[in-house]
Amino acid sequence: MATKSIVILISGSGTNLQAIIDAVKQGRIKAKIAAVISNRADAKGLERARRADINAVVIEQNTYHNRVDYDTALISEIDKYHPDLIVLAGFMRILSDKFVHHYQHKVLNIHPSLLPEFKGLHTHRRVLESCQSIHGASVHFLSNELDSGPVVLQAEVPVMPNDTEATLAARVLQQEHIIYPMAIAWFIDGRLEVKGNHILLDKLTLHRPARWKSDRLILSNAP
Repeated sequence: MATKSIVILISGSGTNLQAIIDAVKQGRIKAKIAAVISNRADAKGLERARRADINAVVIEQNTYHNRVDYDTALISEIDKYHPDLIVLAGFMRILSDKFVHHYQHKVLNIHPSLLPEFKGLHTHRRVLESCQSIHGASVHFLSNELDSGPVVLQAEVPVMPNDTEATLAARVLQQEHIIYPMAIAWFIDGRLEVKGNHILLDKLTLHRPARWKSDRLILSNAP
């Protein structure tokens, strides 16, 4: 029986959520998904949770006057499940300092760029407009600054000459479905931790994020 638990926050279709659900079912993530919480009642990912017999909860953002009030309600709901880890899987809200401090080093997020490049929205469009040759995705710990927490794991995706936003986004998403469950499993297995602004994997400091490239994992412990 899984002894650790995860709460996942979503806003949309939940494809990363599905990748995590599948990894739990396959035993690659040795934890229980205690709840899936959305800020939108129409998020399609809620149905994915229900089909997997996971608690599906809606905390509708429009019923709260400000971010702090919303996050207070969100914290109250999450704490009911006593999770070991909170996973942001397409949760389209900027979380308050209160939330970040309450779950210090216990929240993972995935962002569709090779951080620190292209923080924020519309990353695929901006990559194409700037004529980059490499794009990708990053798993990082949540911090007070947008898309700026310590980066754990990244995957590279080549930018093709005929790429559109849609084709590039689809290839990046395929890599997200690989690296996000991998990083979550590291955390649940006790292999992953944060010390200051540094990531430790198996007690060794990663001076650069781990990199998933051509179906193999590349680690760098050299300063």
